[in-house]
Amino acid sequence: MRSLLPLLLLSTSLPAADLTVGAAQTDITPPKGMPMAGYYSARGAEGTHDKLFARAVVLEKDGTKAALVSLDLIGTTFGMTEQSRKLIEADTKIPGGSVMLFATHSHTGPVLSDAAARAGAMGGEQKIAVDYMAELPKKIAEAVAKADTARKPAKVFRGVGKEDGLAFNRRFHMKDGTVGWNPGKLNPNVLKPAGPTDPSVPVVQFVTLDKEPKMIATYVNFTMHADTVGGLYFSADYMGVLADTLAKVHGEQAVTVFGLGTCGDINHIDVSHGRPQKGHAEAARLGGRLAGEVLRVCDNLAPAADGPLVVTSAKVELPLAPVSAAEVEPAKAVVKLVADEVKPAPKFLDQVKAFQVVEVAERLGKPLTPEVQVISLGDELAWVSLPGEVFVELGLQIKAGSPFRQTMLNELANGSVGYVPTKLAYTQGNYEVISARCAEGSGEKLVDEAAKQLRARFRK
Repeated sequence: MRSLLPLLLLSTSLPAADLTVGAAQTDITPPKGMPMAGYYSARGAEGTHDKLFARAVVLEKDGTKAALVSLDLIGTTFGMTEQSRKLIEADTKIPGGSVMLFATHSHTGPVLSDAAARAGAMGGEQKIAVDYMAELPKKIAEAVAKADTARKPAKVFRGVGKEDGLAFNRRFHMKDGTVGWNPGKLNPNVLKPAGPTDPSVPVVQFVTLDKEPKMIATYVNFTMHADTVGGLYFSADYMGVLADTLAKVHGEQAVTVFGLGTCGDINHIDVSHGRPQKGHAEAARLGGRLAGEVLRVCDNLAPAADGPLVVTSAKVELPLAPVSAAEVEPAKAVVKLVADEVKPAPKFLDQVKAFQVVEVAERLGKPLTPEVQVISLGDELAWVSLPGEVFVELGLQIKAGSPFRQTMLNELANGSVGYVPTKLAYTQGNYEVISARCAEGSGEKLVDEAAKQLRARFRK
């Protein structure tokens, strides 16, 4: 295990830790025929290319426990989060509020059955989907319970790498003065990206204190949509390649927990060339390059400073996107056309707007109340949950204002409110803004709450 050598050398001069850590994973791959998520057209899975997993790491320090759980799914729902936390608390005594569930956002995973109109139109009301959703919290809880049982005294190491050749902002200033979304490769009307990227690759490793130390888990964070593979076979996308590669280096017992950064406006498409960027070969390229950077970082990890394990959380009230009464019935008609798979299908952005209008109207004016959660370990490491597909600028603001040396953002966590653009993006429009269920300023509210919790740890 070449990547462990620097850790072992560093650890010889460190005092014994009172931290215990365990990790485990469970298979959450749906059966053949399950409706698939990710797009605006219904499709049933014809099989599995590579398995989907719930991957958990449980931390315990001075009687305080917390769990980080990554899920190879399109997102998380509030119902799934609530049910999973209840089962986890019953099985492990880890408080439900100390469990952070976050999705890798694979677009080749299952539709998550809930009450939302879009999920229903994509097959979420089918028995196979309802049954899968009923069993999913049990499988998530199983991963956490196994991780809790496997806890051993451990040391923590941290580092941050950089991979700036994989991710691109998918919104662009166009020559006609508009802001385009996924404008296509080699589009001559593209002027420049409408926003930045976040190339950072935070890594945290948990290693046993055995005479011959073993890797327990590696947490990796990266900011890039998982919409690489496509097709009709379940796949964890580039994150699956990353996990498989690290397991070959660190040992099959080691679990890779992947957290997705704020990539609501970030994907892997480089519009400056015409080469295809779709399929499993592309996922292998992305996952392989990311794994290479992670392993490079592993050769230079530093021991994380000792300190308490702290969990905080708060609900944030987000106003709904404005929807008029006159929009509702036409929107319902479009949703029905999509659900009935009528051809030709309505225009794409008309579909996007229709689902947004219907789902916002169904709330009858009741604001969204998602959670922002922070799990911190010592004075250097903090994990932040964000409840949706958040624009990268908002994540960068949280990181810039954090007093922790290494702040890691997990979006699509503990439930999702959909897209969360910046205030500026609301004035520019296009796909993410049309889709957003929350109103302008919602993202900045999430930033403020995250900053409040992160800074509270350092108040005297």
